[in-house]
Amino acid sequence: MTRREMLALCRNGFGGLALMGLMGTAAYGRILKEAPPMRKHPLAPRTPHKVPKARSVIFLYMDGGVSQVDSFDPKPRLTRENGQSPHDKFTVDATQFNSIGTIMKSPWDFRRYGECGLEVSDLFPHIGSCADDLAVVRSMVADFPEHTNANYFLHTGIGIQGRPSMGAWVNYGLGSENQNLPGYVVLDGGLIPPGGLDNFSSGFLPASYQGSIFRAGEQTLANVEPLEVSTEAQRRKLALMNQTDNRLLGRIGHAQEVESAIFNYELAFRMQASVPELTDISGETEATKRLYGMDSPDPFTRGYAAQCLLARRLVERGVRFIELTCPKCASDRWDQHAKLKEGHEQNAHAVDQPIAGLLKDLKARGLFEETLVIWAGEFGRTPFAQGTDGRDHNPSAFSIWMAGAGIRGGTTYGSTDEYGYRAIENVTTIHDLHATMLHLLGMDHNRLTYRFSGRDIRLTDVGGRIIKGILA
Repeated sequence: MTRREMLALCRNGFGGLALMGLMGTAAYGRILKEAPPMRKHPLAPRTPHKVPKARSVIFLYMDGGVSQVDSFDPKPRLTRENGQSPHDKFTVDATQFNSIGTIMKSPWDFRRYGECGLEVSDLFPHIGSCADDLAVVRSMVADFPEHTNANYFLHTGIGIQGRPSMGAWVNYGLGSENQNLPGYVVLDGGLIPPGGLDNFSSGFLPASYQGSIFRAGEQTLANVEPLEVSTEAQRRKLALMNQTDNRLLGRIGHAQEVESAIFNYELAFRMQASVPELTDISGETEATKRLYGMDSPDPFTRGYAAQCLLARRLVERGVRFIELTCPKCASDRWDQHAKLKEGHEQNAHAVDQPIAGLLKDLKARGLFEETLVIWAGEFGRTPFAQGTDGRDHNPSAFSIWMAGAGIRGGTTYGSTDEYGYRAIENVTTIHDLHATMLHLLGMDHNRLTYRFSGRDIRLTDVGGRIIKGILA
């Protein structure tokens, strides 16, 4: 480095050195913490805070908001008062579109499944067959009634753009058991949710922790086949890029963006060998494929079945966090402001058998006890109609379920009022969901923090409690 280069780089730093020296003293409370250097391999496995129950998470994201009163929270009173005005029964909050119709009964019957007697609607007969493995939380609430902010809140713990997704937090805290695949994989079913790819972002965490988008099917990733004539030529290109990047780091010092780029280039090189093996399902038995529904006449069922099968294969290979997005059915996502029966049935038919197949396959392979499966959308729906045959957004009550590692199956937790409109018992927040997930992964959500913008930030913000009533 020449003298001119040194002065150009350091001209604003001399006063900063003095300021850092002062702020590090006891008189200033030692409020500045030294940022930990980036690990050589950001996804190298890390020791959790305590003994974990789960080693991986599969998040089955139901984009749009499944109706709780039509799925896992039966309300006979809706049948008795079908067609009556909700204003005569309870206080009606303003909704997204504020087209308040009459009370609407569920178009589907509910049946009891398993030894636990869990009531599940006819939308989900296959998932119902797994009732004794599910812990259904009927008292979830959200902070936002609109898709974009609610999606950010569900994924990142805050309703604004730019924060790290829960998958990124998990990989930051634990790393991954497979250095040849990303630690956080999003399986694209055809629908990018409102809020876009920022739902899967690493935010202010290093870019190595962001979600990698895979497509279920023959072409899982673009450019997975190398274009170079030989492996040696590709290695020489990679070595040249690393040399250039490291030369820059030698001049400017620690730079998270450059270090992440180096790691991502190296990971991409290794993925060209590991991804084709991952996506080759020729070794799967025909019975396994049928279990997931890959022989279904419904193309959307076949597509989601491929996602669920790929999720199981990713878990087998030590990938830490896998999220599945919804297939693009004819009725779009679970957001039926009209034609509720048609839309919910199409979406349910696409995901019901593949999800049940995933749970049963995980159990058969001994993976269920170490994999946490979460089924959730961003909010619920109203017990009264929007117009005549739809349901509007309802953040005051919705249902989710969890299964697998550390979960007490055959459990229902919390409750809503007689209309399924508001959570009234064991009210559970998104922060509680995140805290419970991290707990089962062996992490204390209060201690999993990252220093950014002058404060230690965590996924659960300033809230979160473990949902102990659903734990084994």
